[in-house]
Formats: sequence, structure tokens, C-alpha cells
Amino acid sequence: MRTPKHLPKWKKVQESLIFNLLRGMPTSFLGNRLRSSIYPHIFYSIGKRVCIQYGVEFIEPSCIKFGNDVRICRFANIDASGHPNNLIYLADEVIFSYGVDIQALINTSIYIGDRTFIGPYVTIAGPGDISIGKNCLIAAHSGIFANNHIYSDPAQPIGLQGVTRLGITIEDDCWLGSGVKVLDGVTIGNGSVIGAGSIVTKNIPPFSIAVGVPARVIKSRNNKEIINSTKIC
Repeated sequence: MRTPKHLPKWKKVQESLIFNLLRGMPTSFLGNRLRSSIYPHIFYSIGKRVCIQYGVEFIEPSCIKFGNDVRICRFANIDASGHPNNLIYLADEVIFSYGVDIQALINTSIYIGDRTFIGPYVTIAGPGDISIGKNCLIAAHSGIFANNHIYSDPAQPIGLQGVTRLGITIEDDCWLGSGVKVLDGVTIGNGSVIGAGSIVTKNIPPFSIAVGVPARVIKSRNNKEIINSTKIC
């Protein structure tokens, strides 16, 4: 978790004005040059050759960290607000396709490893910590939700009973098909494949192929027999 960094109110207003100006500039030579020259002064840290297209919205950029060669496509939303200890870290060569929505919420760390691809309109949300490993593929419209509403007391509104925040870990080289949902407290083991539309509610062992609602393991990738990939995504 990062060291708290409290910004004065005037600084936050300044950041908001700069982002509103830069986010609307087209992905042209001038737009890219302005973003690449100004953004390093606003983010927690930013690596080399980071490409941020127009229409990308950042909230609390002082809690957002980029590695090298990161690419953020248009209309993504990256929200690190809610607590000064939040940290969203995109490691080297991470790619966010258009419309990706990241929400750290409260006292949350979200880490996405080297060369991982996040597809269109994927949602990743705390407040539980989330770690996604290297070389992962997360297909369009998937959701990774590190929280779950508590509803044990029928005498109280569900919205007032709080949430769990067990966290989610997706290890290296995993492939999540389109529309997969991963719920709080889950670990998906290294090299696993989750079929399109599946809902992952329990841990998945390494090198597994899992499908269904809830997702269940139907095969190990360590077996010699190869399943038709069209049944997965």
C-alpha cells in the first residue's frame, strides 16, 4: 500500500481543470504530446512511452501509477478516489481497451501485471485488494468485483449492513472469456481458462478450464487431450 499523499483543495481543482482540457483533445500528435508532457506532473508516477487517448477520465491521479509502454484507449475511467492510501498500478505494457472502468473505492490496491490485456467495457472494482498477474487476457464485458453486500440481518436495509472485502487474485497467464464475473474472495490459479459467461465464486486450481454458473472445473490443461477453444470463448 502506498504512503498517504494528501493534496490541498486548490491542487485537486487544478488537476480537474487540466484533465478536462486534455481528455477532450483528439489522439493526434499535438494531443499526445501535451498529455505525455503534462501528465507526469500529476500522477503518482508514470513510465516511458505511455499512450493515453482522448476521452479517458482519471479521478485522484496522485494515486495512479503507470509502468512503461502502457496504452489506455478512449473513454476508459480510472477512479482511485475514496481514500489517500489507494493505489492503482498498471505495470509494463498493460493495455486497456475502450470503456474499461476501474474503481478503487476505499483503501484499495489494484495491481495489473506486465503485458496483461483488459478488453472493452471490463469493470474492476474494490474495496477489496485486486491483483491480476502477467500475460493475462480479460475479455469484453467481464467484471471483477472484490466486494459483496452483507445481508444477514433482515431487519436492516442491505445497503446499511456493509460489504466484505476479501480481495481477488488472478495469477499469471489466465484467460477470462467474454462476460465472466469474478466475485470477492476468489483466487484463479496460474494458466487457467474461464469460459464465457461463467461466474467464479470459488477458487480455481492452476491450469484449469472452468465453465458455468457457478463456474466448475471441467478439465485440466495438463492433460494431453485438447478441448475445442470455440467452447470457451
